[in-house]
Amino acid sequence: MDEPQIMSPGTSISTPKVLIMMADYGHDPTETAVPYTALKIAGYDIKFATENGRPPRCDKKMLEGFTQKLLGAKKEAISMYKKMALSDEMRHPISWSTTDFTLDTFDLVLFPGGHEKGVRQIIESPIVHKLVVDYFPKTKKPSKKVIAAVCHGVMVLSESKNVDGSSVIRDCNTTALPAKFEQAAYWGTRAILGDYYKTYGHGSENVEDAIKKVLADPTQFKASLNPGPFTVEDEQYNYISARYPADAELFAEEIIKLFESFNKIV
Repeated sequence: MDEPQIMSPGTSISTPKVLIMMADYGHDPTETAVPYTALKIAGYDIKFATENGRPPRCDKKMLEGFTQKLLGAKKEAISMYKKMALSDEMRHPISWSTTDFTLDTFDLVLFPGGHEKGVRQIIESPIVHKLVVDYFPKTKKPSKKVIAAVCHGVMVLSESKNVDGSSVIRDCNTTALPAKFEQAAYWGTRAILGDYYKTYGHGSENVEDAIKKVLADPTQFKASLNPGPFTVEDEQYNYISARYPADAELFAEEIIKLFESFNKIV
């Protein structure tokens, strides 16, 4: 059981401000809706952002039809997604491409994953890269700002490069979609879904390999092949990463636990 939160008399905790950064289409519904729901229940102030303020939509194949039954979202996650899609914050996102937009006003910036090709909009965005390059150093402990990413969301960070060409996560421990998971999904569905499970098409680099290339040491990539929930929290930065949809619940729990730790008196 967690230790009770101890606070000094008169101390007040401000509500954490959360921003979920998304492409217009293609994110995984579980990796988006499960953390959103947990953070909402915890009382966090949540906003969404897309490039031009269009309401984002998650990958339809993960929500309905035989593809949902094959490897898609579970019923509980679909229910969470439907409620999230009707929320005021998701129906009215802010735009991350406006000239005055900044991540500085948020305590948590979260990047959900998704393998549908639409997520390339955010993975490849020079605007987002610049925002991340500015924000990520501000999460260095003992800061109380947090950045979190799951699956292909980690690629947004790996592709965000400093002026010297190094990725913002160069010195971090991280996880993301393991190559063996990606290959199993791709080859297991290729006959009926083509290159659907390869965000950059047939023959493209695995997510794991793409991320290892930007790390100071490949061993910083933590790739548990146990299908049970798994996350990684970096030691230097308030950075939490996860691999795939099955990690989403633990991913959210670890984020909440980290924020709770900021308010405990040691």
